Amino acid sequence: MKPQVVTFLIKCPDQKGIVSKLTHFFYQEGFNLLSAQQYTNSIDNMFFMRLRAEADEEVVLSKEQLEERFTRLAAAYDLVWHVDYGDRKQKVAVMVSHTSHNLYDLLHRHKEGKLNCEISMVVSNHTKLKPVADMFGIPFYHKPVNKDTKQEQEAALIDLFDSNEIDLIVMARYMQILSNDFINHYPNRIINIHHSFLPAFQGANPYARAYERGVKLIGATAHYATEDLDEGPIIEQDVERVTHESTPKTLKNIGADIETMVLARAVKCHLNNQIIVDNNKAIVFPETGE
Repeated sequence: MKPQVVTFLIKCPDQKGIVSKLTHFFYQEGFNLLSAQQYTNSIDNMFFMRLRAEADEEVVLSKEQLEERFTRLAAAYDLVWHVDYGDRKQKVAVMVSHTSHNLYDLLHRHKEGKLNCEISMVVSNHTKLKPVADMFGIPFYHKPVNKDTKQEQEAALIDLFDSNEIDLIVMARYMQILSNDFINHYPNRIINIHHSFLPAFQGANPYARAYERGVKLIGATAHYATEDLDEGPIIEQDVERVTHESTPKTLKNIGADIETMVLARAVKCHLNNQIIVDNNKAIVFPETGE
């Protein structure tokens, strides 16, 4: 039988000896540490750790026993924590409107096994991209919306996602502003791609505004959706240099390539449990070759 591998994400006030306490706990419980990544924010006096451990063959702890024992340690050191057992793939819903490049990229990566998840559905307020979902054999749901039906449509979305046990929602250029109630139903479980290097050029049509300003760098930002539009915890960003000769069209084409890379990396980090959210900041640990 394959050994049990667990991934713990931990944050707490920084304190002397916390690394020793955490690693000793897993040693006592019969786990072998595979990796232990840590970061101390000395300004806010906060400690963050991503810890992966493999159970020895003799370990017969149930999930309930492990969590009960770790909860006692957490109470003593004021730990906020999450554990993933790697025993199932997360279910993902991709939301889109008209633009296809992010959807194509995610579905291709998923088909090639480059995203450790199950893309369960594509959801759109239009039918334009249904052929893309059909091409990859992914169920497509059309959920039209206007200002008068927004509450009803979002209630239907919540019912759809919850009934299918969706773990992560990816807004791959879904051009609707989600309500606060919807966002708060899925805290840190909605990733949005913004076609700009935030905090510059928030909102709509950033490429035209970038052209008007004569920018020398354009980029894209993937972040968790929050009540404040385009201001959620930033997961991933990238930029590319441009010149005064760039037109809004060329900026848009260059930006589309950046978007696909940034969104894919952000989704992968989330699926691999590499992110700890602290207030409005995302602590993103690098890959460990696992």
